[in-house]
Amino acid sequence: MPSRRLSVVVTRRLPEPVETRMRELFDVRLSESEAPMPREALAEAMREADILVPTLTDVIDAPLLAGAGDRLKLIANYGMGVDHIDVATARQRGILVSNTPGVLTEDTADMAMALILAVARRVPEGMAKMQEGDWPGWAPEALLGMRLRGKRLGILGMGRIGQALARRARAFGLSVHYHNRRRLHEGLEDPLEATYWESLDQMLARIDVLSVNAPHTPATFHLLNARRLKLLKPSAVIVNTSRGEVIDENALTRMLRAGELAGAGLDVYERGRGVNPRLRELPNVLLLPHMGSATREARLEMGERVLVNMQTFADGHRPPDQVVPSML
Repeated sequence: MPSRRLSVVVTRRLPEPVETRMRELFDVRLSESEAPMPREALAEAMREADILVPTLTDVIDAPLLAGAGDRLKLIANYGMGVDHIDVATARQRGILVSNTPGVLTEDTADMAMALILAVARRVPEGMAKMQEGDWPGWAPEALLGMRLRGKRLGILGMGRIGQALARRARAFGLSVHYHNRRRLHEGLEDPLEATYWESLDQMLARIDVLSVNAPHTPATFHLLNARRLKLLKPSAVIVNTSRGEVIDENALTRMLRAGELAGAGLDVYERGRGVNPRLRELPNVLLLPHMGSATREARLEMGERVLVNMQTFADGHRPPDQVVPSML
């Protein structure tokens, strides 16, 4: 007799080719909704499934894991970040966690570079004037921004995305500086002509543009607090395509309102969808709805990595993209 196909619950709509392949391989319950799965439904799924396929909008904490059924053995996350999953508790309960690293690198780096260009050249302010019909015509002193060539870019978090951004920045004539938990191997650092700063404070005081590319962990929560943000030049701009919790959003808002920073481009927020309303009012801020990885190619590749992790697990092996607490 054929072996029982593993039971899988998917919490959100995924690209059609990914869902179809899952149907072919597993006993899958797909979501018909674009909205996040309610917590009660998520708890029920975790009691019944062998594999759960969540997204970043599904907070899988210790209480939910405590109620998981004995069958649940793999949480195959559709996405790279896993700060919404209590990985340590999952491991204690014998539940593996996997993610989809690498597939978002180029797209997120593109978005970070786009935000740098847009904020440095005051694109949002120019767009607002045109859309409001408030353009009096060209003037020598109107909407003067920052020339990027010759400026210093500071990258906070020099992983795959940080390095991809550094390659783009070099093409625009930016000097690359970075702070990371560990210095890059010279084989990676030298081609980028990147300057490493062990002291984040010292780097912040010297750069013109700051890009946040660090994950959210207990160690990085409010890493950019009010004191550190004040180290930046008043002419500096800051962009964040990583995790909103890395920045003290209230402190950032106060500084932008006071003219202590030139501008900001944000794709992520400290409270998820709860964007600080004062940020919306600022003309020198570009706000995006978490679009960093929003390409058709990335969404399909994410699904393919999920499928590889699921099938490897079903074959009796550890998923290639397994996440363990020591990695966080």
